[in-house]
Amino acid sequence: MDQVMAIWAEWMKPSAGLPTVQWSLLLAIAAASGHLLQRYSGLPKVVGYSIVGTLAGLAGFSGAAWPLQGVSLFLLELGVALVLFESGGRIALRWFRHNPMVLVQSLVEATLTAVAVYHVLRWMEVRDSVAEGLALISMAGSPAVLARIVLDTRAAGVVTERSLALATLSTFYALTLVSARAGTLHREETVLAATLYPVAVVLGVSFVVGALLALALRSALRFMSPSSENTSILVISLIAAGTALAAHFGGSAPLAALIGGLMLKQLHPRPWTWTRQLGTAASLLTMMMFVLVSVVAAKAEWNPSVVGLVAAVVFTRFFAKVLGVALANPGSGLTWKQAVWTGCAMCPMSSIALLLVSQFMSTSMSLGSRIASIALPVILMMEIMGAIIATFAIYRAGESLKPWEPQAGLAAGELRG
Repeated sequence: MDQVMAIWAEWMKPSAGLPTVQWSLLLAIAAASGHLLQRYSGLPKVVGYSIVGTLAGLAGFSGAAWPLQGVSLFLLELGVALVLFESGGRIALRWFRHNPMVLVQSLVEATLTAVAVYHVLRWMEVRDSVAEGLALISMAGSPAVLARIVLDTRAAGVVTERSLALATLSTFYALTLVSARAGTLHREETVLAATLYPVAVVLGVSFVVGALLALALRSALRFMSPSSENTSILVISLIAAGTALAAHFGGSAPLAALIGGLMLKQLHPRPWTWTRQLGTAASLLTMMMFVLVSVVAAKAEWNPSVVGLVAAVVFTRFFAKVLGVALANPGSGLTWKQAVWTGCAMCPMSSIALLLVSQFMSTSMSLGSRIASIALPVILMMEIMGAIIATFAIYRAGESLKPWEPQAGLAAGELRG
């Protein structure tokens, strides 16, 4: 593909640059592929997006360089921040007061996942710092993938809501711990204060930025209609500004957006109607995020020596999440079968995990490269296979309003009828 692009570049000079043409065509193909895949197989569109990005990455697509930096990194952070802002807006803190076992379930699931992945990798003689980084990354769920699956399947129910909440909370833990850990890689202090200080800085800065974001939007909602498209533009613009500021001052942009959404939900508890107005702009940004993740992950140097490690992380993470949700299930309001399907629905990994790997890369190229050599294949597998498993779990839980049948097959059946 690089040779083809070089030939094109000699005579084709678009005003916005060749990468813009490449990305425009790639997103057009991804949109069509996602639609056709859902129509003829019943799978969610995100699987089609990821497959197109994977094929482009394997073919040598030159529009996304690793490690991420500049515009590509900002777009990924903005896409993740937008998703987490909406995810935070789904969680009401009074829910934890009435059902504290949900929070316990989240802590048990995330902790068990990190501990299990760490010890399995250490047993396989992986370096301590690499195993620690992969364990923290493995904690994170993927609210973005789950949100797209819920949208495509029109799912609703306790398994759907619980999996979205647990994925959001596990992401909160992973963002905090990875951001703090990345800031201490070059420090030799081992005292407790030196360990807790970076966590406090990340949480503090992210909390301040998130609070300012929530207060600004709450003030705007006093005189702007929630259903206005101008309100949606204001939301995206303020999240973009927060994304740029949080990381600059030592916080985490996605974490700040998550906290902002969580706080705004408490200040403005009524159902959010502006999310419907985000429309095409948010959908395009989300689709670009999925394609970017799969392109970058597929372009990684695939090392046959890490195949066993990749498989170990995938299976350990999957079983740890299912077991963690099940262990803390008593008193949480789920049946045992619903707990199992909830754990299965939490297995996707995508943009948030890639962003966490990118943080390690920006802090330490040597350590980050070792983590990325295992994490990127895991992310690629779990963006595709995880989405399929989560979709299957939601259907088995009986919470989808659409039957898992190809739309084309349904149309043919209606014609015969």
